[in-house]
Amino acid sequence: MQPSMAPHRPNLAAAYDSEHFRRLGHQLVDQLADHLARTTRREGPVLPWAPPATSVERFPADFPEEPTGDASALLARVIEGSHHLHHPRYVGHQVSAPLPLAALCDFVSSLLNNGMAVYEMGPVSTAMEHNVLRWMAGVLGLPEGSGGVLTSGGSAGNLTALLAARQARAGFDAWNGGPTAGPPLTVLVPESTHYCVTRSVRMMGWGAEGVTPVPVDAHYRLRPEALEETLAAAKRAGRRPIAVVASAGSTATGAFDPLEAVADFCAKHGLWFHVDGAHGASAALSPRYRHQVKGIERADSVVWDAHKLMMMPALITAVLFREGHRSFEAFAQEASYLFTGQDTRRWSDVALRTLECTKEMMALKLYTCLHTLGTKLFADSVTDTFDLSRRFAQRLQSSGDFELAVPPDCNIVCFRHTPQGVPASELDALQVRLRESLVTRGDFYLVQTTLGGRVWLRITVINPLTTDADLEALLDALRRAV
Repeated sequence: MQPSMAPHRPNLAAAYDSEHFRRLGHQLVDQLADHLARTTRREGPVLPWAPPATSVERFPADFPEEPTGDASALLARVIEGSHHLHHPRYVGHQVSAPLPLAALCDFVSSLLNNGMAVYEMGPVSTAMEHNVLRWMAGVLGLPEGSGGVLTSGGSAGNLTALLAARQARAGFDAWNGGPTAGPPLTVLVPESTHYCVTRSVRMMGWGAEGVTPVPVDAHYRLRPEALEETLAAAKRAGRRPIAVVASAGSTATGAFDPLEAVADFCAKHGLWFHVDGAHGASAALSPRYRHQVKGIERADSVVWDAHKLMMMPALITAVLFREGHRSFEAFAQEASYLFTGQDTRRWSDVALRTLECTKEMMALKLYTCLHTLGTKLFADSVTDTFDLSRRFAQRLQSSGDFELAVPPDCNIVCFRHTPQGVPASELDALQVRLRESLVTRGDFYLVQTTLGGRVWLRITVINPLTTDADLEALLDALRRAV
């Protein structure tokens, strides 16, 4: 007979009871499956809008002392009141409608709770991460000997890559000596770069001039002919440029910088070439759109988010290095309680190379879905969403009452509603009102951005179940909301 668990603590024993877990798990999966069915059938709102104060009131902090047993009811309210990204009319931020199989992997990961600081704490997830990264590097065309890590999002990924770039190109030991141990550093970045790059260099102590902006063209792509003068200007300002950051799928417009030209420039001047491909590196999966990232195989480092175009739950970001040993240089310090007596370049002890120490089993979701669903599913999804975005752009151009900002490079489209009779001076305010109307009604979820000093509506076609009819309905909804 098995001894009872904590007989003097019955509530604790009940909290860990396997049969209770089984019943609750079945209820929860049923609830989530019903939610998935409703949202994919386009039933209900995309976002059940509620002001922040109302949401706080719905989930008060009056926690009881004794168990209530109403977890299922609470989770039902969570599901009902949350943003419904599986609704095909979600076309907002760059956050995926996760594959249900990936969500089940999160369930497994949370219960097993295998951290990944050292191999013995997460042997399965460490092996999976190693091989997922090898596969991703191969997709990008990086050479043998490349490697990297998975980390928690593109911001952490870009910081990790820039820390490695600093160790490789600074010319002094900034990790131990600090930013004042040598001349002030800077990186050249397109004016359209993601704010996390600027945040990263400020965190490294480089200040505002740690980023030197490179002009972009009318399509918001880095102008390679401007690199020489930008480099010279940085040097005249007393800065030591160590890297160029190029975008593969910028956040604002989805623009892809000319990676080959940037690679040539970096090779000429001995600069580190980093590609922020958080959004767009997935284009490498698509035979039709792989050309968008031509030159990425020459990068010293690449950031690639699987929680965007690879339909994974957030957060799973790959930081890939052309020379795999560079991944050990981002966080070059000791932790004797973890790594005493060990080779500090063992690939299997992941905390040596990541911002996180206790890291969840990130690779489990991606590895399981690649293994079970096959790589073609991911390639087809990228191709289809890019195709759909281009058809939508063509529809905008032929509509007569909508304006396209730039032809889309990927699945991000920026546009404005320009109905007759509305003065140009009022169009910015109109876009803001239109978005607010649709979002608060829950019909669609889209966002806005500012380009060239003007306000534009912005959609990301990231749900693989979104159709041409959904996007046509979006235009009709915008016309009705004027």
